[in-house]
Amino acid sequence: MALPQAKLDATEARLAALSLPEGAAWATGLREGALARLRAAGLPNRRDEYWKYTRPDALVAPEAKPAALFDTAGEAELFGNRDRIKIVFVDGEFDAEASDDLSGENVSIERLAEATRMDIHWAKDLYGTLEERGQTPVARPLATLNTAMATDGVVIHATGQVNKPVHLVYHHRSTTSDAILHHVIKLDAGADLTILESGPAAARFNKVMEVDIADGAAFHHVRKQGRDHERMAVTHMFARLGQESAFKSFTLTANGVLTRNECVIEMTGDDAVAHVAGACVGDGNFHHDDTVFITHDAERCESRQVFKKVLRNGATGVFQGKILVKEGAQKTDGYQISQSLLLDGDSQFLAKPELEIYADDVACSHGSTSGAIDEEALFYLRARGISQDVATDLLTLAFLAEAVEEVEDEGLREDILNRLQGWLERRRG
Repeated sequence: MALPQAKLDATEARLAALSLPEGAAWATGLREGALARLRAAGLPNRRDEYWKYTRPDALVAPEAKPAALFDTAGEAELFGNRDRIKIVFVDGEFDAEASDDLSGENVSIERLAEATRMDIHWAKDLYGTLEERGQTPVARPLATLNTAMATDGVVIHATGQVNKPVHLVYHHRSTTSDAILHHVIKLDAGADLTILESGPAAARFNKVMEVDIADGAAFHHVRKQGRDHERMAVTHMFARLGQESAFKSFTLTANGVLTRNECVIEMTGDDAVAHVAGACVGDGNFHHDDTVFITHDAERCESRQVFKKVLRNGATGVFQGKILVKEGAQKTDGYQISQSLLLDGDSQFLAKPELEIYADDVACSHGSTSGAIDEEALFYLRARGISQDVATDLLTLAFLAEAVEEVEDEGLREDILNRLQGWLERRRG
């Protein structure tokens, strides 16, 4: 079916501002294939079902809107006290001087720009593969755009227990930067890898991360999205899980005028576990969208989606989460919860939880709530001499705690809660 003219024009206008990166024949072929898929599907607009709560106009425009730089001088880096392998990108460009040596035990790390120039590379079998699989049954054209046009990123191959986390640091230095990064991560059987991400990245940021997790492997991901007030971002994570493997991801978001985080997980091996969680705090001109799609295609798999949003001064939060249980995926355990705490009458939370089940021996549930601070709990704290502002912050942190608890590392959990408390205190002050 031919695309509507408006969608076709918007897609071609965006592509006209970009060019395919150079690379080996296999990389060029994959990028050209993604470009053909994008032209067939078109970039999203507000008429698309999965974009009706979030306007994609600014994400598909030919040029990024300028975003003022946010001064974080004196603010300690969230993961700065950890022994890690640091990889730095500035406005989407790799910064070799600020990055650590990319070698590590049981892991190989390379830049995507270098890997895609090699005639033979393991990434040939993965680049764009999970992204393409994730286009069914819901099209995700901004991810396809990324596969076609990403200029850099990292390719990581974990062959065993990787003792140091890999920390991807994204700096924003230009008010008009428009970054497109693509990461490919492969975990061999029994491997264990932790990825940390932090920073605003650019005025507009489009990122894809593809994660292939073999049998018995474990992937941990903790992300803090930068506090630049005017930044825009669309991110995608595509993961494929083997037998008895694990995928756990947590995202902390504060500030940003527009953020859309998509996570698409395919559980193909029996007894796999996938947890996706997020906590966000937004004030004023803030729009935050979590869109998750988890497919159970094996027996005895467990999935959890836990998302909490705190909104004030007209901020908007969106959650679209789906659990698809395919025929034969017996003993599935699927859980989904999305909740918002509205600190005033001007903010809003839009939720669309979904279950689609074709197996008869499953335990699946979903729930979504939205409301204000519990007045009884607030009165209880006030009666014990705690000011209203401090009491409100304590109850807000307690509300966010369920999502933060999804982070396994106790030190990271404490650091995240401290950051959330700092955000609340700054708004109070």
